[in-house]
Amino acid sequence: MDVLRKIYAGFCKVELLLTGIGFILLITLVFLSAILRLPMFKLSMSWNMDLAMLLLAWTAFLGADCAYRDGQLLGIDLVMRNLPRVAQKIIEILVFLVIFAALWFIVIFGVQLAQSEWIRKFASIPIPFSVVTLSICVASASMIISTIIKIRNCIVNFNKTEEAK
Repeated sequence: MDVLRKIYAGFCKVELLLTGIGFILLITLVFLSAILRLPMFKLSMSWNMDLAMLLLAWTAFLGADCAYRDGQLLGIDLVMRNLPRVAQKIIEILVFLVIFAALWFIVIFGVQLAQSEWIRKFASIPIPFSVVTLSICVASASMIISTIIKIRNCIVNFNKTEEAK
């Protein structure tokens, strides 16, 4: 079990690193494209925008997983804080189960969509458009792992108070 935790921690670090690198590259490409279109340069790099779109998809979805894993996306605190502790835990587990089901469907139908879009290419770079579609599949699969860990933690800590955690 300890080996799996180390592998998962390494995976999370790699995902965060890739998200950061993708974001920096995205900003650089868009900035460069804007600068090179100025009258003094008159260079249009159409491939730049296609690559930026690819990076945007991967960065956004992998970043969403990083935020979700750290508890930065889902918040129903206003509704939950007035409920009894047991009800809070049950609702939290139910919400995670709904998220799990939604992510499962996203992965299944996303893979099917990526397969059907394999022939379609970007206008200016020879990369299949399904590489963009696969970003949501990969991020959703990663979010499924995060959700399973969150559900497990909720169940393990079901009877523990906030101070005891």
